[in-house]
Amino acid sequence: MEEVLRIDDLKTYFFTDEGIARAVDGVSLSVEGGKTLGLVGESGCGKSVTALSVLRLVPGPQGRITGGTIRLAGREINRCSEIEMRAIRGRLASMIFQEPMTSLNPVFTIGSQIMEAVRVHTGMGRREAREVAVDYLAKVGIPAGRQRMSEYPHQLSGGMKQRVMIAMALCLKPELLIADEPTTALDVTIQAGILRLINDMQDETGAAVLLITHDLGIVAEMADEVAVMYGGRIAEHGPCALIFASFVHPYTEGLFKSLPGRTGRGVKLYTIPGIVPSALAFPPGCRFHTRCPLVTDRCRVEDPPLVEVAAGHRAACWVRAPEGGAP
Repeated sequence: MEEVLRIDDLKTYFFTDEGIARAVDGVSLSVEGGKTLGLVGESGCGKSVTALSVLRLVPGPQGRITGGTIRLAGREINRCSEIEMRAIRGRLASMIFQEPMTSLNPVFTIGSQIMEAVRVHTGMGRREAREVAVDYLAKVGIPAGRQRMSEYPHQLSGGMKQRVMIAMALCLKPELLIADEPTTALDVTIQAGILRLINDMQDETGAAVLLITHDLGIVAEMADEVAVMYGGRIAEHGPCALIFASFVHPYTEGLFKSLPGRTGRGVKLYTIPGIVPSALAFPPGCRFHTRCPLVTDRCRVEDPPLVEVAAGHRAACWVRAPEGGAP
């Protein structure tokens, strides 16, 4: 399959009164059609800003893409005008936003908002667009879809709003779907249905999916590849099965150790010590060294490159991947 999305050395900075926040600082990744890339990491690592950069939705004027290139279905997004981007958003690439409470317009019914997206990008008539909207509301598990079409966002629960956002993102069958915590606020049964719906859409259209989540269980079920992000950069990247079986980076290890197990009832869950550093003041050297149990003097002063440790598997760690080979 061909690459739908390719990001090379992306840098997205926020210019604030306190200084320059390097939210995304040299990220490179790609997603092929029909494949899913899971982007994981703690809050504040730059995952959502990476996603917003792809659709040129970084909040300005403080936020700006300052370097790198983004290619979407062969088009260089950096060079597209805002008019061109409006045609791309929704049709070529859709995004399920992390916060449904603020992503829907409170003064329009949910039906009108879904129908607008369909009509703008497909040229359908009002009646046909309405049927598409009702159909997708049913697909995401919203009962009595025809009645719900006339309701406003404030009349829906948080989980219902999330499902409306998912319906809006999927109804145009985009070539790239960016799912930023798509199952937030959903119960387990609805969550499973939504993930199946995304898989079905992908099988039908050959879409690429960029899945942003904290849930490694969802990554194990959905993703073909995994990119672990920390401090605005990729710490480890490789096939999902390989990362889960033989991770390399100490940060990736910390994420897996933090998962609750089936044994050891009453045992306190492991937590990675410290917090994610501020994008305004990343530490010198490896950005994880202030929290890393394997830290060396070299880690404190030299920034490790992302090197190949196995076929298709890369990591950035002076201790476990010092020369680009498995230790």
